[in-house]
Amino acid sequence: MSESDPLLFDYELPRELIAQEPLANRADARLMLVDRQKQSITHWHVRDLPDFVGGGDRMVLNDTKVLPATLTGKRLKTGGAWRGLFLSAEPSGDWRIVCKTRGTLEPFEKVVLLDRENREAERLWLVEKLSEGQWVARPESGASVDEVLTRVGRVPLPHYIRDGKMVDDDIARYQTVFARKPGAVAAPTAGLHFTQSLLRQIEARGVEFTAVTLHVGLGTFRPIKADTSDGHQMHAEWGELLPSAADAINQTRATDGRIIAVGTTSVRTLETAAATAPAGQAVAPWSGDTTLFLRPPHQFRAVDALMTNFHFPRTTLLLLVQAFGGVELIRAAYREAIAERYRFYSYGDTMLIV
Repeated sequence: MSESDPLLFDYELPRELIAQEPLANRADARLMLVDRQKQSITHWHVRDLPDFVGGGDRMVLNDTKVLPATLTGKRLKTGGAWRGLFLSAEPSGDWRIVCKTRGTLEPFEKVVLLDRENREAERLWLVEKLSEGQWVARPESGASVDEVLTRVGRVPLPHYIRDGKMVDDDIARYQTVFARKPGAVAAPTAGLHFTQSLLRQIEARGVEFTAVTLHVGLGTFRPIKADTSDGHQMHAEWGELLPSAADAINQTRATDGRIIAVGTTSVRTLETAAATAPAGQAVAPWSGDTTLFLRPPHQFRAVDALMTNFHFPRTTLLLLVQAFGGVELIRAAYREAIAERYRFYSYGDTMLIV
């Protein structure tokens, strides 16, 4: 099978396996252990994770924090329903958003933003139309992003979870317990399985933790529409690996410890930082946008094990997992996950590839 074979990143999933709610206890999710050396697949739970790590290991967590980025409102001009997603803000105060409505939006049209009680809370100028449904927008009040999103924003659930409609519990549950730096419009979902208690149990096994940051962007879940992955234009996401984090990772590697990445976003950050590392080091400090496209036959330089959820077909995330775990082994793992009725996607179960 060649890397560009479409079957490399496609599969059929019964809709009932798409998790619509998180489990009451995050660590009760199922954990598939995929062993590359043994070419084996076994079944556990996330609460068993401390049994598979040990002294000398370093677990890398993405500390990005999900913004309440989903916006609901109406067009002032027509009264028609309007829906948007905040993507980023410029130093000028202008926003970049994606929005949908019936009819055609015009530059300098005004949108009334509604809060979670459906009360009018802010007005937004649509300043300039960009590509792919994006707009430059400007809050009429001149308030900061944090202030406006706190008042009007909703949890940006993916469309496959309740058609993107949040409930109050999502505010806490669609956020990792180690989230620190606001900027993501989607959660780094492998991290959703951790509780403070589980982190303490892992630490008690002699595992050390290091934080990286990658602000998960809209393009993360974009399907590959080209006939092959070669034709896919990779999206950019902002990330950072601080010098202290790079030193810790390099020290672990120098003493033959494992780097265990929690989530594909942590992998993307580490492998981006590995690209500029000097000889003899796994990573170098790094900050900026990454467009790194990880797919077979990529040779990983900075990651020894990967914890990751089950991903949408025909996505770059699935290609990354296949690059790390091996095409045939990961395809077998997905077939077994479906047969064993694992829960898929953001609120679903997870796997640990060692």
